[in-house]
Amino acid sequence: MKVRNAVFLACLATGSALADEAVKAHVNEGKGVIKAFFGDLKGELVKGMKQHGPVKTIATCNTVAPSLAEAHSQMSGWQVGRTSLKVRNADNAPDAWETAVLNEFEARKAAGEDPMKIVKAEVVEEKGRKVFRMMKAIPTAEVCTKCHGSDIAQPVTAKLDELYPNDQARGYKVGDLRGAFTLKKPL
Repeated sequence: MKVRNAVFLACLATGSALADEAVKAHVNEGKGVIKAFFGDLKGELVKGMKQHGPVKTIATCNTVAPSLAEAHSQMSGWQVGRTSLKVRNADNAPDAWETAVLNEFEARKAAGEDPMKIVKAEVVEEKGRKVFRMMKAIPTAEVCTKCHGSDIAQPVTAKLDELYPNDQARGYKVGDLRGAFTLKKPL
């Protein structure tokens, strides 16, 4: 991986056509990491909803989702997470780059872009180091509205209030951008 990153940085420094290939390789790798993380998270959420309903499934997002993000970070070498302009868990609050990208995603959706396909990736400098950053939009699906919608059942609201006293992640409609998967990798 270090050799690939060194080649990536060399390509960026020279401005060669290989830089585009290096970026594409990182984007494709990132998409794979997101797909795996989302697959595991969705599997846990679907299983929880079928077995226990929304109230008990809230615990999945509260405890299992962070554990899955950490596991996928360890397996992939990427820092894996989720964020939103309206967070439920303050630990998922966006940094400045993520906030700018989330606002860009909202503008792209408003301009008619399919939220399922909205992705951004770029190399940024953080603390004097090059870092590859990538985000992929998370559109709100019908099932998401049970805990993130406008008309949430009282037992669900009570559990959310208990676990997330500063919850901002309500009032979404199907198709709204719930947030984004976010990846980061030092180069």
